[in-house]
Amino acid sequence: MRILTMTALAVLLATPLAAQTFKAQNGLQVTAAAQGFAVDGGSGQGARAIWCAVGDYAVRSKGAGGADRLYISEGRAPGFGQRGPVHFTLDAADLTPSAVLITGLSLRSAGANLSVGHARSFCSNKSPSPGGTR
Repeated sequence: MRILTMTALAVLLATPLAAQTFKAQNGLQVTAAAQGFAVDGGSGQGARAIWCAVGDYAVRSKGAGGADRLYISEGRAPGFGQRGPVHFTLDAADLTPSAVLITGLSLRSAGANLSVGHARSFCSNKSPSPGGTR
């Protein structure tokens, strides 16, 4: 039993962080990163879906509460059609926090932040599917 436990631990420690992904309730993938976590912006979904995904991740993977804050640690590069990843953290160290005024533009600004509860509120704003169900 001890050998099996040690082998399992060795496998977990050898797994790169990039391979550790979380599927949010809206289907977006959140990937663990060295200083937080990231959402790939190439999903075709907008800013609200990305905030929803990181809110879901923060609660279910990190144990965050609704009043905890999610901060963009590395925003999307400006430019037409940019769909690169957006990096988030629960720690405001080395960031200048700023209010989110326009959700879509928030993905470009390091320091932009929402409460976990606010981010998760975007999860219930999904449009019904063609069959009329959620």
